[in-house]
Amino acid sequence: MLKLLGKPTSINVRKVLWTLAETGLPYEREDWGDGYRATSAPEFLALNPNAMVPVLVDGDFVLWESNSICRYLSGKAARSDLLPTEPQARARVEQWMDWQATDLNASWRYAFMALVRQHAAFTDPAQVAASAAAWNRNVGILDRHLAAHGPYAAGEHFTLADIVLGLSLNRWLMTPIERPQYAAIAAYVERLQERPACREFCRNGIA
Repeated sequence: MLKLLGKPTSINVRKVLWTLAETGLPYEREDWGDGYRATSAPEFLALNPNAMVPVLVDGDFVLWESNSICRYLSGKAARSDLLPTEPQARARVEQWMDWQATDLNASWRYAFMALVRQHAAFTDPAQVAASAAAWNRNVGILDRHLAAHGPYAAGEHFTLADIVLGLSLNRWLMTPIERPQYAAIAAYVERLQERPACREFCRNGIA
């Protein structure tokens, strides 16, 4: 059986949990991370030298990086609706997954760590404001894309891109910053919330 290592409050673990729910693959989960077993433990580092969750164990196969795990699970479950096999359709899904992991995540880090985590290393008001502004700009990019090419990130159908973006948008909505009123984003978030797995692992009161 698949084994997922990571605490259920982690945004990246929740990406994988949502994907597992969509695919129906059986799994068991172990708590690792802050407040649980330390990822600095030798047995965890042997699986992921980055000391970060999530980690997926499938027999002798070990995989880390949440978006890669989501891709793997879709392939294992033969869910070409979540991650198409046709090259252009797959590239469109992966484009938005990669954007989420790079540009979008980089923009929210300072504001989120300051305002939600209240981390002592993130206290510069100017950097908080710059991070919030960059975050809003990036969400605006997605808003314009959805308005023109939706209803989902990759077009007509729900895919892995919507899982990773949905969690990022939930974090955006739950962080105490001023936000523009993006109509396409609002409709998209409500559309995602129609899915039971979204309600359980994304719109569940956890940023």
